[in-house]
Amino acid sequence: MSLCRAWFACLLNLCTLSALVAADLPDAAKVKPVKLFEVDHYCEGVVFDHQGRGYVSEGEQIVQFTLDGKHKTWAKTGAPNGHKILANGEHLVCDASQHAVLRLSAEGKLLPPAAKECNGKPLRGPNDLCLDATHGGFYFTDPGGSGISNLIGTVHYVDDKAKVHQLDDGLAYPNGIVLTPDGKRLYVAESQKNRVLVYDVKSPGRVGMRRVFAELPMKNAMAGQVDNQPDGMTLDAAGNLYIAHYGMREVQVLSPQGKIIARYPGGNLTTSNVAFGGEKHDQLFVTGGLDVEKGRGGLFRLDLGVKGLVILPAKAK
Repeated sequence: MSLCRAWFACLLNLCTLSALVAADLPDAAKVKPVKLFEVDHYCEGVVFDHQGRGYVSEGEQIVQFTLDGKHKTWAKTGAPNGHKILANGEHLVCDASQHAVLRLSAEGKLLPPAAKECNGKPLRGPNDLCLDATHGGFYFTDPGGSGISNLIGTVHYVDDKAKVHQLDDGLAYPNGIVLTPDGKRLYVAESQKNRVLVYDVKSPGRVGMRRVFAELPMKNAMAGQVDNQPDGMTLDAAGNLYIAHYGMREVQVLSPQGKIIARYPGGNLTTSNVAFGGEKHDQLFVTGGLDVEKGRGGLFRLDLGVKGLVILPAKAK
């Protein structure tokens, strides 16, 4: 086969794969956000535990909920945000007010923090995290004080010995963070540049140079959109990346090649985070603010019928 024909065949295979992935997703016109409940403040950090109970970060507290929308205060930490649950039932929660990644028991009791400093310097304001369950570690973003005019945002890894490693710096508000199930790619939303970055993972806590995975759409003021900052993210079982696009009232879906293949209504205007859940793990739960961030928040459910990637480690025996 000539080099030209080989290149064309490769391109055709990629296009076919992209089309197959996109075809498995429901038409956006058929997806209607279902509101489970409202809270007094903008909310974030949706996650599910081994019993199927959900949690959202709201104001100074973490709210626990069930799939029928019943909810109650579970813990108060100050300013909780990104949230994940470990195999032993403990919770990891990013909290900017405590400049730490907190650790809580399954009952919501504060334990010694999982991360407070890196190389002798205190963390500024951890925002979101993802687990590296295979190696007993986790990745997190720290955007504290960063932005377009102050490029000090960082990405970190905490290994199985609780040592914190800095992987990258110089970012304009690093936010949502996701590790692929094979552990080979790390996605990071760089909010104030309206894009998603990707890193090749060479070994746990060791990554290559950042690359731009996707530039995202800009806001459309005529459609009532007020901002365009990618926030929390998650993956489905096919490797598509779901992005809560803050200010656009949308969840956008990127293929493994970085192309937008779907745009779903998110319910909230300031869409903040997403997680798959439900009895079949095929519903997408979306947090954010119903209006501007100082107003009320809501949790919405999108009945996609798409299998989400399971990020909850198997329960410890």
